[in-house]
Amino acid sequence: MATEAYDELERRPPETRERELLRALPGLLAHARAHAPYYGQMLADIAVDEIVDRAALARLPVTRKSELHELHRRSPPFGGLLAVPAGQLARIFISPGPTYDPEGRARDYWRSARALFAAGFRAGDIVQNCFSYHLTPAGSMFETGLAELGCAVIPAGTGQTEIQVTTMAALRVTGYVGTPSFLKLILDKATELGADLGALRVALVSAEPFLAPARELLQARRIDAYEVYGTADLGLVAYQTSARAGLVVDEGVIVELVRPGTGEPVADGDVGELVVTSFSREYPLIRFATGDLSRVVPGPSPCGRTNMRIAGWMGRADQVTKVRGQFVHPHHVAEVLRRVPAVRQARVVVENQDGADRMRVLCVLADVPGSDELRGEIERAIRDVTRLRGEVEFVDPGALPGDGKVIVDERSIG
Repeated sequence: MATEAYDELERRPPETRERELLRALPGLLAHARAHAPYYGQMLADIAVDEIVDRAALARLPVTRKSELHELHRRSPPFGGLLAVPAGQLARIFISPGPTYDPEGRARDYWRSARALFAAGFRAGDIVQNCFSYHLTPAGSMFETGLAELGCAVIPAGTGQTEIQVTTMAALRVTGYVGTPSFLKLILDKATELGADLGALRVALVSAEPFLAPARELLQARRIDAYEVYGTADLGLVAYQTSARAGLVVDEGVIVELVRPGTGEPVADGDVGELVVTSFSREYPLIRFATGDLSRVVPGPSPCGRTNMRIAGWMGRADQVTKVRGQFVHPHHVAEVLRRVPAVRQARVVVENQDGADRMRVLCVLADVPGSDELRGEIERAIRDVTRLRGEVEFVDPGALPGDGKVIVDERSIG
């Protein structure tokens, strides 16, 4: 299954892509260190010209999306991450917190045109953009990509379903971008009003799971719908193609999958947290931990694109839970592993027995025998890190699946 490519980058040999991205990495790091105060501190003692492969990249610290609010509070307004004067930006958006999301002046700054093209949007399409235009970047994120393709855009935003329907019918709209749930509301309202939306042929959806019932509804309406994964910080990260076999990673980012709570890459095929390095000159994000889980889809895409594929959104990496009044985070598990190198993998299982919380810690050992002495060492590390007692259980290699979960809360609620 081969499809038309947006440009020659999509069909590069994988080794060529890897070489060219990693060749550009030291320059990105040097730029960020020189112009963004946050990275000036983080990278101060790092020889950035030696970061030329993934192993070296994996040794750099991660910056977590969950930390942005605190960074912005300590160093307003952009947390020291902005690498140009704010007056050089095209737009500035606001996310809850607040945190501020910059948009540079480059054409298709968010890199959404590639995903839109893969979904079937073409010059001459009339597209109803139903992502929000108020404060948040989603509306602009896709409008700039649609403009790059030569589409006419209706900046519809969200709400006012009846007006959405009458506009779509009157202008014979051919494309939709927005959430899948809002598209369903529009289609339901069109049925209620007896409006003809037969010109609508293609949709790109994001910002919420694209579940089977929604996909089947759109298929029944002969609307070819695709999903995309991105964030307000990074822009486009990965997109669906006609192969419908995972999401192809964008050409302008480096994606890693790491064990939640750490910056350590997971084994091939395991679920891990998406960590992304973007090459934005205005807002360079280096090893940016999104908090979202996914895994690599092996092999080349049947559509002919050669970049890495991910399985899409598979849940959240921030598996925080509260045990006996104390929060337990994935980074606590990572710290226990750092303190006790004999433990290769661990998982916290929280249960409630007879009204009392119980925390079991399942440990896979790194080619050493289990012993009472080692068990005591691990239990002390757990207590020091979490201020909680954990019951250590040694388990066989392979007993803990590579599903990205380091904390499992099995307490029933309600």
